[in-house]
Amino acid sequence: MDKTAGIAVVTGAGSGIGRAVALELLANNYQVVLAGRRADALEQTREMAANNGSRAVSIPTDVTDEQSVHALFARIENDFGRLDLLFNNAGRGAPAVPIEDLPIETWRAVVDVNLTGMFLCAQSAIRLMKKQQPQGGRIINNGSISSHAPRPYSIAYTATKHAVSGLTKSISLDCRPYHIACGQIDIGNAATEMTDRMTAGVLQADGSTRAEPRMDVAHVGRVVAHMAQLPLDANVQNITIMATNMPFVGRG
Repeated sequence: MDKTAGIAVVTGAGSGIGRAVALELLANNYQVVLAGRRADALEQTREMAANNGSRAVSIPTDVTDEQSVHALFARIENDFGRLDLLFNNAGRGAPAVPIEDLPIETWRAVVDVNLTGMFLCAQSAIRLMKKQQPQGGRIINNGSISSHAPRPYSIAYTATKHAVSGLTKSISLDCRPYHIACGQIDIGNAATEMTDRMTAGVLQADGSTRAEPRMDVAHVGRVVAHMAQLPLDANVQNITIMATNMPFVGRG
C-alpha cells in the first residue's frame, strides 16, 4: 500500500456530509473506509472520488448494531493494522411533530443512530487506537447547530445532539492519556438532500415559515480535513460552521 496521510473511517459515507468529508479526505491522501447501511450509496461515493477512489474501501455497516460495528473495526485492524481518524457522522432526524405526538418508536430510532451508534463506533475506535503502535488517533464527532439551540418540533434530534456534546467531552477527558484527541463539528445548513426542504421554507421559532440560506457542503469537508491534519498534541475541541445568514445567531 502506498504511503498515505493515515487511515480514516467515515460513517454515513453514502450521502451528504459523510460523502463530502470522505471525498475531501481522499483528496488529502487518506486511505478511507466508507461505512454506511447502503452498499450502493457507498460505491457511488467511491466512484465520485475518481482517481482517488483506489484508496477507498466500502464496508456496509449498521451503526446501531453492536456486532456490525465490531466487524467494521475488526476489518480495519486486519486490513490496515491501525486507525488514525474516525469521523463519527452517521445520523438521522425525525418528522417535525409536537412532543406529545412523537411515537416512542421514532424517539428510540433517533437515539439508536445519533447517540448509541456514535458511542459504539467511538468505543471500538478507542480500543484500537489504545493498543496500536504508535498509540493514539483522532475522533471527530458530528454534532449540529441543534447541539446549541433547537428548531421547533425537534426534541429527539435536539436531545441526541446535545448528548453528542457530552460524549465528545467525555472522550476528550478519558482518552487524552492515550494520545487520542476528540473534537466536535457543529454544522448549520450544509446543502445536502437532508436540507433541500429549507429552500422551500421551514418552520421558524416565531411560527412563520421561511426559506433559509445554505452553504456548499464541500466547506464542511475542508474543515474536517483541517481538524484531522493537526498533530495529536493540538485539538479543535469544538467548531461551528454554518451558512452565514441562517437564523441562528440572535433572536427569532
